[in-house]
Amino acid sequence: MSEPRTMGVEEEFLLVGPDGSPVAKAQEALEASGNDNKERGTGALEPEFMEEQLETASHPQASLADLAVEIRAGRARAQEAADRVDARAVALATSPIRFTGTTVSRLRYLQAREFFGITAREQLTSGCHVHVAVADDVEGVAVLDRIGPWLSVLMALSTNSPFWQGEDSDYASYRSQVWARWPTSGPTRPFGTPQEYHAAVDALVSTGTILDKNMVYFDARLSPRYPTVEIRVADVCLDPDTTTVLAALARGLVETAAREAADGRPTPPVHPELLRTASWRAGRSGLAGELVSPSTWQPAGAHDVVGQLVAHVRDALVDAGDLDVVTELLGRLWATGGGAARQRAWHAESGGDMRRVVERAVEVTHS
Repeated sequence: MSEPRTMGVEEEFLLVGPDGSPVAKAQEALEASGNDNKERGTGALEPEFMEEQLETASHPQASLADLAVEIRAGRARAQEAADRVDARAVALATSPIRFTGTTVSRLRYLQAREFFGITAREQLTSGCHVHVAVADDVEGVAVLDRIGPWLSVLMALSTNSPFWQGEDSDYASYRSQVWARWPTSGPTRPFGTPQEYHAAVDALVSTGTILDKNMVYFDARLSPRYPTVEIRVADVCLDPDTTTVLAALARGLVETAAREAADGRPTPPVHPELLRTASWRAGRSGLAGELVSPSTWQPAGAHDVVGQLVAHVRDALVDAGDLDVVTELLGRLWATGGGAARQRAWHAESGGDMRRVVERAVEVTHS
């Protein structure tokens, strides 16, 4: 086969102080570390919507092993910047400790805060976006039209936000609930052609409800900046191995969908109401309960549904040389229970001390 598709990862991290609370020091950290010029590449750092966050970005990589190195390099560079302002960079998708978010002082972000009110003010949430290369918009739309049923499974694997404003939310991913408040978030219908996709994006902008095309927050979209499909459903993963397996499975999904399209297989029927319900289910219980199976649209154990995903993309994983690594890393994930389960275990072990949850999360972030 030809070289595997390239993939890249963007990860968002909370900045926390010595007591575990979010601190508004992103711009200060970027300036102090010389990372305020928005460079791109291995571990490149950028601000996010809130001053309590930093974002890293990798180069596109064809090798999963090389991407795994970049993921760790990005986390290390985020911590190096945080060190300069007496802070820690931690892979938590929401803060376990109460916070008041601080919007980054950029015109676009301030406009969003004014227009969207509490939705913007409470957006101190950290996600993980996986970019996978596509040949062009034709292939990209064919991929988007086919991967939707499986995106909730990727979310379940990443779930890492059980706590919100000092309380247990009873969700594995409460970030997904907060994110769902944006008007363009969530699953989409099949588009069929690039023209129909771009017409839908233009129509959303024309409503005057969002600021621009960059605020089209579909679960998966054509990237506005790169020749990629951008999969946006995941929490930032607690440990770098989970990010690695997430990227491998995302590439497997894109490759499998592209092959189906190239073989002339019709787009399966997609019902956004079922996709949205499956996504909610994944955010609620993560790996600890049942998910909605994309094969049957019936409830099934999370282990079985993840197995269905691996079976669905198995040929693509084998061809990329990723199957053994994915199998090993998924085994580790099942052994630990995932980010949400680990946070809850640390909370229980510490007698309900949220600061201890953050301390343990910092350790695992940089493991």
